[in-house]
Amino acid sequence: MITLAQPAGRHDIVDRIGALCASDRAAWGRMSVHQMICHLADAYRVPLGERTVSPATGVAQRTLIKWIALWMPVKWMKGYPTRPEMEQGKGGTVPVEFERDKAALLSLVQRLCDELQQPCPPHPVFGDMNAREWLRWGYLHADHHLRQFGR
Repeated sequence: MITLAQPAGRHDIVDRIGALCASDRAAWGRMSVHQMICHLADAYRVPLGERTVSPATGVAQRTLIKWIALWMPVKWMKGYPTRPEMEQGKGGTVPVEFERDKAALLSLVQRLCDELQQPCPPHPVFGDMNAREWLRWGYLHADHHLRQFGR
């Protein structure tokens, strides 16, 4: 299973983020590419302890759904609702300047890989997660949204 803990996984995501252009259009969803960059940056700030998100979890989400989402070889479903604090147009970080926001995201990817501390903050849906799980999630979350923009 590929994760951000592996150099290949990290380089894959960094290269794909680096290839994003302000003119990229989504194959699905409502976010622009610039909003998606800010959304991913917000999401990476959670395990780094720099952003808090309200929980929306139950026993099924913390166990079975978490295991399926992190470890089964399936693509994540499109249109799964995000928490309001992370949603663009609601509580998510407002895009400012494309290249600057992209550079901030790339820095956060690196920091997530290098600075993730145990114990980790809980995931808003999956609950308690260790560093291994957060780095798997970090790869899958970026992969999901990068595919949204053909990357």
